[in-house]
Amino acid sequence: MEIQLWRERLLPYELAVHELVEKFNHLAREHRERNLYSPIEQVTGRVKSVTSILEKMQRKGIPFEEMEEQVEDIAGIRIICQFVEDIWRVADIVAHRSDMEIKCEKDYIRNMKESGYRSYHLVIYYTVETLNGPKKIQAELQIRTMAMNFWATIEHSLQYKYKTNIPPHVRERLSKAAEAIIALDNEMSSVRGEIMNAQNSSLLQRNLVMDILGNIENLYRKSSKREVEKIQDEFYRIYASNDLMKLKRFHQQLDVIAEGYRAQAVTCDPEM
Repeated sequence: MEIQLWRERLLPYELAVHELVEKFNHLAREHRERNLYSPIEQVTGRVKSVTSILEKMQRKGIPFEEMEEQVEDIAGIRIICQFVEDIWRVADIVAHRSDMEIKCEKDYIRNMKESGYRSYHLVIYYTVETLNGPKKIQAELQIRTMAMNFWATIEHSLQYKYKTNIPPHVRERLSKAAEAIIALDNEMSSVRGEIMNAQNSSLLQRNLVMDILGNIENLYRKSSKREVEKIQDEFYRIYASNDLMKLKRFHQQLDVIAEGYRAQAVTCDPEM
């Protein structure tokens, strides 16, 4: 392969990474907009560097003509979750999508690597539209908790520094850290319900506040300034009480008021 063709060869993978990151971020936003707990906390992506691709091909004896089939992680997506249980939920979401086809799975959670590495990998087929038409490529999804990702990031840095020859005393400390990560994930899972309830309440409050402020802003254009000020003062009073039920009732009452003004505007419109 000529050097100048690398950029062209990798362009579809850059497109795939961009689209996949956006799709998984959209899934997270959609959950939150519906006041649902999102199993996706954070999404990042990257296209493997030419150097890394060449190193992997050399290490595994992969010929250039088989690169796109044998190097499964040219396009890489990392999905970070809060809890181990969320990992299986994300994997299930991927399995039921029509735009992603699972090629294989690599479960390093139930089958932890000797180094202590834990993560759940899915290799998928994903089709992008290019100037030459549709192109079906592979992408690797790494799904892991925040704790797993912290450990993996440190381990990756050490691998880079020591070129896979990590000193025994460092390996031992990494192994102990991996055990601590497992304990942390288990502890977080044990209080998952309480954490999710707290986060859902916070999300619901945020959405209510945004809706209320939007209604107040619209009323300002249609009602008297004095009336809107009274409504705004009442909102601040209820918000300061930190009572979610009162905030819900105020939201419902404000919706009724806003709907009344909308109906009045329709009745008074001479073009209707």
